[in-house]
Amino acid sequence: MIIQKFGGTSVKSIARIKNVAEIIAAAARKESVVVVVSAMGDTTDYLTKLARQASDSPNRRELDVLLATGEQISVALVAMALGDLGIKAVSLTGAQLGITTESIHTAARIVDIDTDRIRRSLNDGFVVVAAGFQGTTNEGEVTTLGRGGSDTTAVALAAALGASTCDIFTDVNGVYTADPNIVPTARLLNEIAYEEMLEMARVGAQVLHPRAVELARKHRIPVRVRNTFDPNHEGTILKGADDMELGRAVSGVTVDRDQARLVILKVPDRPGVAGEIFGALAERGVNVDMIIQAFHEASVVNDITFTVKRSDLGAARAALDQVAANIGAEGVLADEDVAKVSIVGAGLMDQPDVAARMFSALGQAGINIKMISTSEIRISCVVSDQDAERAVRLVHDLFHLEEGV
Repeated sequence: MIIQKFGGTSVKSIARIKNVAEIIAAAARKESVVVVVSAMGDTTDYLTKLARQASDSPNRRELDVLLATGEQISVALVAMALGDLGIKAVSLTGAQLGITTESIHTAARIVDIDTDRIRRSLNDGFVVVAAGFQGTTNEGEVTTLGRGGSDTTAVALAAALGASTCDIFTDVNGVYTADPNIVPTARLLNEIAYEEMLEMARVGAQVLHPRAVELARKHRIPVRVRNTFDPNHEGTILKGADDMELGRAVSGVTVDRDQARLVILKVPDRPGVAGEIFGALAERGVNVDMIIQAFHEASVVNDITFTVKRSDLGAARAALDQVAANIGAEGVLADEDVAKVSIVGAGLMDQPDVAARMFSALGQAGINIKMISTSEIRISCVVSDQDAERAVRLVHDLFHLEEGV
C-alpha cells in the first residue's frame, strides 16, 4: 500500500485533476492506494476571505465548517475523474476517514485514526480519496489542522495504515539546496535526513510542513517529495540520518521573510518577568522564534529581543505594550525590515568552523547580522530583508552547494 498526497497547485483546475487521476490510476493498477487531496488552488484563501467579509471576527468553529468544504470539493472531483479511467474510487471526508483531533479549531492535531472504513474500502478494491487538512472531535465537531495540514494527514494515514511509502506530490522535483527562484544553481537532493528536512521546514522551506516531517521521523516512514508535472522523476526521499552517508556539513540554505523583530527595553531583572512577557504573547496565540536577552552594565535591567511572524506583529505589539507598563519596562520597539537566513546540515555538529565562515562571508559582503540562533544542525542569522536573497546566494556559493558530494 502507498499513500499519495496532492497539494492545491496539483488540483488547481479540472485539467490538472485529470492529470492527477492518471498518476493515481497508474499506481492503483499495481498496488492499493490511498490519496490525500488538498483544496483546489487558492480555495482556502478564498473561503477565508469570504469569512472575513461576513464577520470582522469569524467564529472559529464556523470557520472550520467553512474551510473543510474546500477539500470536499476536490476529493469528489478526483474520485469522479478516476471513475472515468475505470478505477473504482470513493471520496471520504475527515469524519468518514475516522480522523479524530483535539478540540482546537483551525489548528487541531490528530490524536487517533480509526482505519476500519478505509481498510474495508481498500479490501473492496477502491482507491480511497481522502480529504486532507480536516478531522472531527470526539463530540463530532469539524476541525481543521492549520496550514500544511494535508501533508500531516498523509503522513498520519501512512503511519496508521502501515503504508510502504508516502509520496508528497507538489510542483517541484523535490527538495533543493535552496529555492531555485533565488539561486538558479540550486541542486536537487536525492535524499535528505528527517532531521535536516524538519529544520529546513521550520526555517522557511515551503516543500513540507514541519508537523508532517516530525510524524514521518517518529514512525520512520519513507517520504518522497515528487513532481505532479514530472511523475516519472524519483524526487527526494526522506530517511533517517543513520541510514545516510554524510558527505558534507551543509545540505541547504533557506530564507524566511515572514519575520518581524521586537525588543522590550530595560526589563527589570527579577524572577518571573520573562514568564509574564511570553505568557502574554501565548494568550494571544503568538509563537515566538529566536530569543536574545542582553544585559546592561548595572545588571538590574535587560533588553529582551525576539522574532515573530510578521503577520503576528500587531497582536504581539499590543500584548507587549500592555505587559511593559505592568512590569515597569521602558518600552517596546518593532522592526519589520528583517529576514531569517539559515543553513542546515546533519554534519554541522562536527564542523565548528562553519559558523565563522558564514559570519565572515556575510560581513565581508556588507550584510549586517542582527541576531543569531543555532541548534546542532542549524545556524540562523537575522539580516535586513533587502539583503536576504543576496545572503542566500552568497552562502550557497560559499559552501559549494551546487556541487554533489
